[in-house]
Amino acid sequence: QVLLVESGGGLVQPGGSLRLSCATSGRAFSTYAMAWFRQRPGKEREFVAGVSWGTTISNYAESVKGRFTISRDNAENTVHLQMNSLKPEDTAVYYCAAAKTNYVSTMLGAYDDWGQGTQVTVSS
Repeated sequence: QVLLVESGGGLVQPGGSLRLSCATSGRAFSTYAMAWFRQRPGKEREFVAGVSWGTTISNYAESVKGRFTISRDNAENTVHLQMNSLKPEDTAVYYCAAAKTNYVSTMLGAYDDWGQGTQVTVSS
């Protein structure tokens, strides 16, 4: 089992940036993929970005490509999501998730452990 704690959410104006972080503990960090999901108001939870443990494979939702960057620090057991050029439609609760394997899946069922979520609000 992996304990995940997100931080870095908040209120930002359209066009602004935020950096989310996820600190992990428990299962050996350098053995599984990590991802960020989000749940917008009234919507299902959706995949945002994921990265393999060796950082050789990353994947992004089309809606965030070119604006968001996922990274991980295997020495510090953390994963980050740099979010630039934020839009009001990025407003959501963002969740960090640890996969069952090193495969970067876009499916919720591929992830065993979840953080509590951090709110991101993009508004003027």
